[in-house]
Amino acid sequence: MIEYNKELAQEVIAKAKDAVERELEKIYPEGEGNTANLYEAIRYSLLSGGKRIRATLVLETCRMLGGQIEAALPFACAVEMVHAYSLIHDDLPCMDDDDMRRGKPTNHKVYGEATAILAGDGLLTDAFSVSAMNPYVSGDCAATAVAILSGAAGSFGMVKGQAADLYGESHELTEGELVELHMGKTGAMICASVQLGCLAAGYLPNDEVTEKLTIFARNIGLVFQIVDDVLDVTSTSEMLGKKVGSDKNKNKTTFTSFFSPESAMDYAQGLTGEAIDVISSIDNSEKMIALALYLCDRKN
Repeated sequence: MIEYNKELAQEVIAKAKDAVERELEKIYPEGEGNTANLYEAIRYSLLSGGKRIRATLVLETCRMLGGQIEAALPFACAVEMVHAYSLIHDDLPCMDDDDMRRGKPTNHKVYGEATAILAGDGLLTDAFSVSAMNPYVSGDCAATAVAILSGAAGSFGMVKGQAADLYGESHELTEGELVELHMGKTGAMICASVQLGCLAAGYLPNDEVTEKLTIFARNIGLVFQIVDDVLDVTSTSEMLGKKVGSDKNKNKTTFTSFFSPESAMDYAQGLTGEAIDVISSIDNSEKMIALALYLCDRKN
């Protein structure tokens, strides 16, 4: 592992987390009347903590490229809303059937399956509205942001990866198929996060700097999943805040199906090094490099 400034990475994450959670509180105040349960369920998952890595990538990409954080903040909120929706739906009995998330009962365990589904539906749809109504960017920029977000979240991105994941519960996947699965399920939204940060700073999807950061994000997205797979077999439920060994119990193909935990981490470190090489020539990339190293070294 390359030496890195862990404190710097943690500071960047903490600052982004504080900013985005203040905004999310404004988007979803506590509900009233006969629909109060819906907003309580939304807030339960959306404001339950979490690493806020996707939001951090949006904000730090924008900052690194000289943009205004105010322009990136609605996009950062939107990616966290999509992420929260995906976790609520992933945990449902018809999907991964998980009882715990971030050390607490999953949404459907508290509010029931119907309300959990509606909470997820609301979060996903509202994310597009928050992006489209960003008051700090042009109409063309907002429209491009919605296209990026919907492309990453939909049936050509995250949903495609989720479908492949379900298929993998009853079929043995090749290593290439596993990589493609996670490029969709995890990687698509991580790529979208840096693309939205670029957009907020005035860089379009086909600009060279955006393309470099997309390659960077593709690598760290895969690293994120490799580390998840390793932690699922080496960590504890207390450390992760959710059940460990669940992938093995469901006969899922994971990176530890092809690698030992040690060699999987070697693979992750190699991908991290490649990611850093791609962006090291970009000015002010020190914090982003620290984030990449932090994600490879994380323990939960």
